[in-house]
Amino acid sequence: MFNRNFGIVVLVALAAGLGLVLAQKFFGGSAASPWPQTRAVTFYPQSRALPDYSLRQSDGTQLVPGELKGHWTLVFLGFTFCPDVCPTTLADLAIAQKQWQAIPEGVRPRVLFVSVDPDRDPPARLGEYAHAFHKDTLAATADVPSLERFATALGFVFQKVPGKHFDENPDDYSMDHSAGIAVLDPDGRLAGLIRPPLDPQAIAADFAQLTRVTAP
Repeated sequence: MFNRNFGIVVLVALAAGLGLVLAQKFFGGSAASPWPQTRAVTFYPQSRALPDYSLRQSDGTQLVPGELKGHWTLVFLGFTFCPDVCPTTLADLAIAQKQWQAIPEGVRPRVLFVSVDPDRDPPARLGEYAHAFHKDTLAATADVPSLERFATALGFVFQKVPGKHFDENPDDYSMDHSAGIAVLDPDGRLAGLIRPPLDPQAIAADFAQLTRVTAP
């Protein structure tokens, strides 16, 4: 099976989701966080560090935790053969990215698209796909165990779903994956979550405001 640890990952994700719900109930969601009130982002009461990870970017370089520091980063899991959620999400995020063009590049919010389908999404294809939505979108993937660890740290899940002809054609499958967007703060810590349906204008306004607050 493509993802033998899927059950464990689901439990971890459910626990993370429950923690967010409880935080909203007892701490008032965004109001309990150190960040300004936002429309699209639901913040955790405290940001938390991610375990070490290493993803392979579309340009062949490695993406490690330190690379994301200094920017707010929006992380979305998907795959290039995705028929609906992925292109819709990336198109919505591209609308927000266009509104961030006036923000200096050194602190401009980033969008990171991580493919959970490394067998069919080699770096070149992944980069071409992501950049078709917006030239600044970062694109990366890794081997499945590394992707599982990264997804679990974000509270996300993914799973391979064989198609009707999978036995004859190993490429006949799809990928189920979380549709939310993880929010990393400028220190690279998991700070919050954006849930669908997305509001590009609210996302753009939130991160323009957050960048003003955190920019040196």
